[in-house]
Amino acid sequence: MTNTAPSSQPFSLDHFGETIAAFLDQGYTMVNFADLRAAKRHLVLRHDIDFDLQVAAKMAEFEAEKGIRATYFVLLRTEFYNVFSQSAVLALGRIAASGHDIGLHFDAALYQGDEAELIRAAQEECQILSQAVHREIGALSFHRPHPDILGREIEFDGVLNAYNRRFFEDIGYCSDSKGAWHHGPPLNHEAVAGGRALQLLTHPIWWVDRDSSDAQDTVARFLDRHQHDLAQEAGAHCAAYKPPPYLGWQRTDA
Repeated sequence: MTNTAPSSQPFSLDHFGETIAAFLDQGYTMVNFADLRAAKRHLVLRHDIDFDLQVAAKMAEFEAEKGIRATYFVLLRTEFYNVFSQSAVLALGRIAASGHDIGLHFDAALYQGDEAELIRAAQEECQILSQAVHREIGALSFHRPHPDILGREIEFDGVLNAYNRRFFEDIGYCSDSKGAWHHGPPLNHEAVAGGRALQLLTHPIWWVDRDSSDAQDTVARFLDRHQHDLAQEAGAHCAAYKPPPYLGWQRTDA
């Protein structure tokens, strides 16, 4: 196993598994946010679900087969999925059954006010998400975080913030934002060279059934699939609407 994962290599679940295996070969241990220690070879895996719970469930099951454990962060306020819908409940159940933690992906930009108001809103969303997944929520990550809140010590009721200083500045941080390793492959990170802890953030949409290296194509394919699902639901719930024959994506994971 080499100690690098070239950024030119197409994202896939196999590539992801090989990357994690390379970390383990270098003496890294996978831990959750609560157990992470900056000076140790600790790897905390974080997945932000910005678009699609179905592909997240596929990634969760792949990881379980490989002995990989991660925290999946789920949005409440999004146009792309509803955590209380039947398909979402099933997908979240698959993630939980695969042994992963579930956290809140919190869009602070949707709220106005001071830090106290932000914490109140995050507490409320954690309670709602906890009801949806039938488990306690122990961590949150910010969705599209404003630079002003990065590294700030925003925590409450034992809920850890993935962007607090000890998870974001005191250790290494690497993200596949926009569908690529824009700051180099994670195994080449300076924290890894120094044997320090690393937070590795990925978004499942970039890794599951991806048939293009172009991020825009990947999102367009998701929107095509999502439109098909909405058309089918409209036809099932409204006798006046009949979805037209669909010649594109056919779902196989419902």
